[in-house]
Amino acid sequence: MTLLPDGKFNAVLFDLDGTLVDTAPDMVGVLQELQRDHGVEPVPYDIGRSHVSHGAVGLLTLAFPAENITAQSPLMCEYINRYADSVCSRTQLFPGLDYLIDRLDSAARPWGVVTNKPAHLTEPILEQLALADRIAVAVSGDTLPTRKPDPAQLLHACDIMGVVAEETIYVGDAIRDVEAGRRAGMATIAVAYGYIPADDDPQRWGADQIAADTEELTRMVLKAVNLAP
Repeated sequence: MTLLPDGKFNAVLFDLDGTLVDTAPDMVGVLQELQRDHGVEPVPYDIGRSHVSHGAVGLLTLAFPAENITAQSPLMCEYINRYADSVCSRTQLFPGLDYLIDRLDSAARPWGVVTNKPAHLTEPILEQLALADRIAVAVSGDTLPTRKPDPAQLLHACDIMGVVAEETIYVGDAIRDVEAGRRAGMATIAVAYGYIPADDDPQRWGADQIAADTEELTRMVLKAVNLAP
């Protein structure tokens, strides 16, 4: 790992699930309800939580290992419809990140979200958490033909914000986030508090820095964008 140069960066992009927003209570809760209704023993919450960053396909593959889960499978359609009905019932910002966002806003440092989550699920979360009017850009999984780890989403976000990738930080909780950020020419921070399975290790992802918690992430980002006390 390398330390990010102090004050070099002008913008910050966040992954959504497991990085900026804790969506696991809703995503896993809906998964467990679906399992019960199909006569399947629900996965323990902690195990389901660790798979949230793999999206609906990853969660359903975990919950229904005997099924061939695809984007068009009946279980997928049922899960997405149920989740859309309660997409922000218990979802919230990770504790402490409201302060980071406030500091970025007050200093006019643009920030945004780049996620593989489809827009029809991303946008209601941003709206209900009162982030939609504050965010400089939101690029979802269906905004472009490709998704992370392809860097196109990140570069598209930079174009919209009017910043260069080399002066932007990307923060995420999965190896594909770090790979996308590095391929885009950005600095990367991996968050160890995110949705990471027990057999995965952020130390192996190649991120520039790793934040153990949101407090450490806040210190890293504010220092990098020249807003540290």
